[in-house]
Amino acid sequence: MNTSLPVILIDDDRDLLRATAQTLDLAGFAVTACASAAEALPLVDISFPGVIVSDIRMPRIDGLELFDRVRAIDPDIPVILVTGHGDIQMAVKAIQAGAYDFIAKPFAADRLVQCVHRAGEKRALVLENRRLRESAEEDGDNLPLIGQTPVMERLRATLRQIADTDVDVLLTGETGTGKEVVASLLHRWSRRAPRNFVALNCGALPEQIMESELFGHEQGAFTGAQKRRVGRIEHSSGGTLFLDEIESMAPATQVQMLRVLEMREVTPLGTNEVRPVDLRVVAAAKVDLGDPSQRRGFREDLYYRLNVVTLSLPPLRERRNDVPLLFRHFAQRAGKRFGRPVPDLTPAVNRHLAGHDWPGNVRELTHFAERFVLGLEPVEDEAVAVPASKDATTVTGSLPERLAEVEAGFIRQALKETGGDVRRTMELLGIPRKTFYDKLQRHGIVRGQFSGRDD
Repeated sequence: MNTSLPVILIDDDRDLLRATAQTLDLAGFAVTACASAAEALPLVDISFPGVIVSDIRMPRIDGLELFDRVRAIDPDIPVILVTGHGDIQMAVKAIQAGAYDFIAKPFAADRLVQCVHRAGEKRALVLENRRLRESAEEDGDNLPLIGQTPVMERLRATLRQIADTDVDVLLTGETGTGKEVVASLLHRWSRRAPRNFVALNCGALPEQIMESELFGHEQGAFTGAQKRRVGRIEHSSGGTLFLDEIESMAPATQVQMLRVLEMREVTPLGTNEVRPVDLRVVAAAKVDLGDPSQRRGFREDLYYRLNVVTLSLPPLRERRNDVPLLFRHFAQRAGKRFGRPVPDLTPAVNRHLAGHDWPGNVRELTHFAERFVLGLEPVEDEAVAVPASKDATTVTGSLPERLAEVEAGFIRQALKETGGDVRRTMELLGIPRKTFYDKLQRHGIVRGQFSGRDD
C-alpha cells in the first residue's frame, strides 16, 4: 500500500467526512478532509500527485462541477465520486467524461481503499511518464540519430514515412547501435506521442517476473502479489510498447505475446477479464531473427507477426564518415552536462576516431566522448597516458601492484581537478559513494589534501 499517497476527501456531511477520513487514514493514506469543494479546489494543481474523493450531492459546488473544474486543471487527476442510489446515472456519465470511478453508498471500507489505491497507482504512472517526456523534449529533435551517410539518410526518411502508422516494427542491430533511440523517435513522430512510451528489456528479467511485468496481475494472483499491478502492455495502450532484446523472451511468454499481437487484448494474471489494448509494438533484436540458425528458440510465427516492417541499424564501422559528427555531438553534450569546455581535438584523437572499429558502437563512442571532455581519455599515438603515482614517476612491481598504482593515480588526478569535491569526483570516476571511500582507504588517499581540509 502506498502510505504516502495524498488524498483530498470532500463531503458536506461532517460526520461521514470524519468517518471516511479515518478509514483512509488507517489505510495509510495522507488525507486532507474538506467540507466543501470550494475548500478543496485551491489545493489542486497540475502537479498534484494524489487522488480526489468527493460526494456528488453538495451545496453550491457539487461533485460533478468539482470534477469539471479538476478536469480543466489536469484531466489526468483521478476523481472518485461517492454517490447515493439516485445519483448512479449521473456518476456513469461522469465516468464516460473521464472520472476515474464511482462508489455507491453504502460502501465497504475495503472497496474505497482499493479504489483509491488503484487510482493512486495510475496517477503515479502518469506523472512519471510526463517527467520522462519532458526530459526527452529538453533535447528537442537532437536525439543522436545523427549521420550524413546515405544509409542514415534513408533510415530517417523511412522512420518519417512509417512513424504515424500503427504498423508494428522490428529493429535489428548490434548492441549500442541506437535501437531504443529509433523506437523513441517512431513514438515521438507519431500521433501516439501524447501517450505512453513504455520500454522493457526482455533479457533483464526472469520469466516469472517478465510475465507479471508484461501482462500485470491482480491482488493475490500469486504469492507476494499484495496489490494490483498494471502491466506494461496495458500501460502502453494508446502509445508505444518497446520490447528490447526480444530474442531473450522465454518460450511460454512468446506464446502469450503472440496472442496479444493477434487479438490486441490482454488478460492479467489472477483474472479472467479480457482487456482490449490499442497497441503499437516496436521490438528490437541483436540477432537476425530471419535466420533460423540465429533465431534458435524464438518462435517462427511470432517473428513473422512482428516482421511487418524490419529496419536494420548499421554498426559504426559501416558508416565511419559519421563518427566525427557523432563525436562532436556527444562531446558538446558532455561539456554542458559536466560544465566543462570541450578540449581541442589532437591528431592522435582524430586517428583514434578514424581507425577504431567501435565494437560498442554509438554507446562506446558516447562514453569515449565523455571521458575525453573530463580529461580521462588522453589518447596518445599508441597508448593512453597514465597519471603518475604519488611517490614515483615510474611504476614497478607485479601486475596487481601496477593496476593499483594506475587506479590511485586516476583518483588523485580527479580529486585535484575537483578540489576534493566528493560528488564531482564520483561523477568523473563513474563510481558510487561506497566504492569511492573504499578506494580512498585502500590507497591511503586523504581527500582533505585536495580540498584544504582533513577528513
